[in-house]
Amino acid sequence: MGKPWRRWRLVRTGPRRSLSVRSRILVAILVVSAFGLAGSGVASYLVQRKEILAAVDAHLLHTVPNLKTIAAGKTTGAPLRSVDSVLRVAMQQVIPAPNESVLGFINGKPALVPAVNLPFRIDKDRALVSRIVSEAHPTLVVIGTAKSSLGTLRYLIIPVRVAGDRSTGLYVAAYDLDAELSAVADSFQTYIRVALLALALVGLVAWFAAGRLLRPIRLLRDAAAGSSTADLTQRIPVTGRDDVSELAAAINAMFDRLQDSSMSQRRLLNDVGHELKTPITIIRGHLELLDAHNVNDVEETRTLAIDELDRMSTLVSDISLLAASRAPHFVEPAEVDIESFTETVGAKGSALDPTRSWRIESAVGMALVDARHITQAWLQLADNAVKYSTPGTPIVITSDVSQIEADTWLNLSVRDSGPGIAPEAHERIFERFSRLEHSRGTEGSGLGLSIVTAIAEAHGGTVLLSSAPGAGSTFTIRIPLVVVAQPLQESRSRT
Repeated sequence: MGKPWRRWRLVRTGPRRSLSVRSRILVAILVVSAFGLAGSGVASYLVQRKEILAAVDAHLLHTVPNLKTIAAGKTTGAPLRSVDSVLRVAMQQVIPAPNESVLGFINGKPALVPAVNLPFRIDKDRALVSRIVSEAHPTLVVIGTAKSSLGTLRYLIIPVRVAGDRSTGLYVAAYDLDAELSAVADSFQTYIRVALLALALVGLVAWFAAGRLLRPIRLLRDAAAGSSTADLTQRIPVTGRDDVSELAAAINAMFDRLQDSSMSQRRLLNDVGHELKTPITIIRGHLELLDAHNVNDVEETRTLAIDELDRMSTLVSDISLLAASRAPHFVEPAEVDIESFTETVGAKGSALDPTRSWRIESAVGMALVDARHITQAWLQLADNAVKYSTPGTPIVITSDVSQIEADTWLNLSVRDSGPGIAPEAHERIFERFSRLEHSRGTEGSGLGLSIVTAIAEAHGGTVLLSSAPGAGSTFTIRIPLVVVAQPLQESRSRT
């Protein structure tokens, strides 16, 4: 009986094998890295997927006003008298997207398809056709998702009715969500491969470095754990030139970028508030001067207020776009009368400071410009003139046409009589978030001239500055003149 007991005692008291400190550090680093990479990858995938689905829905819903326009006869020049004619014109004029298919129903049966190559045919799936007919509402637009033999489809059902025609119609547009999301899925698979490679590299570096550099690793962990979005000022002490030192330097550089990004975001939020003050001031100024008993004055003020509110609704998205790119493509040129446009901007600009003398000098002619964005840029220059010029001095808003070699340019300027700008600061003031040290006040983040520059560049032009200390400043938005009607070689002046 004694021998078995001794054998049991030897097994229980024998040394246990455990992971070394080096191995445990490696495991910990790999686990943390894996969770971080997985979390960021999944979050990125979900965000991209949500954006694509939202874009699909937006595109589908945009079909509704297009179909209403067609049904009203605005695209054909005459009202359409039958459901069949509405659907036929729609099939001709509405071009499906690459992963989109459309189908027209008349009296509950598939009848019309566009004369283009479709990625898939809705009418090939009888079950889907039956589902569409059963879900269709006689007066309401229906949107839904279906898994069919064609794949996962996001579809929109628009009822079509024409007065005097007893037929009922349906305009159906459907997106292949599997095809739309394939790019995101491919990107996620690529991310997985890159993440696995990153984990392998991290493990390799950690394995060779952990055994002899445990203390720098602890410093790295402490610095990373102590950093937060509220405090990005901590840095890792870097000593030597080995791999861990280079890793610490790389982490410090990452913290520098994060800190700069955080500061830029705060400045951008401040600038949003700054930019919104301009249209608010214009509306307030006109409302304060409004003669409630003058019908024409009320109508003009109403029109101006609606125009400014529309401009405010796009201001935030424009600033976000400018923050990501110096060359945004958001202009929508339309025909404008240069003289009328100049006077309208001058009227809005004068509301920024009614105590000043405002003079408007306008060219005569027609041009193609994005009036809304040019108004935003022009008023930004006027607002700068009010803020940074000598109080009480006049401000001049001008438009003129110039010929430089073989090119014709439209020049939209704001001239003030302020203290001027030193030559060495001419380029710096156009940089994002740049402000002159002697600027009055603390409002704004210096993004205004960047917005003006980006709008001018989006029109194929630029912003010019003519200024000297004590001689005032003239900012000019110079854009190519796309002539609609030959402009007269004259200008008109109004004070």
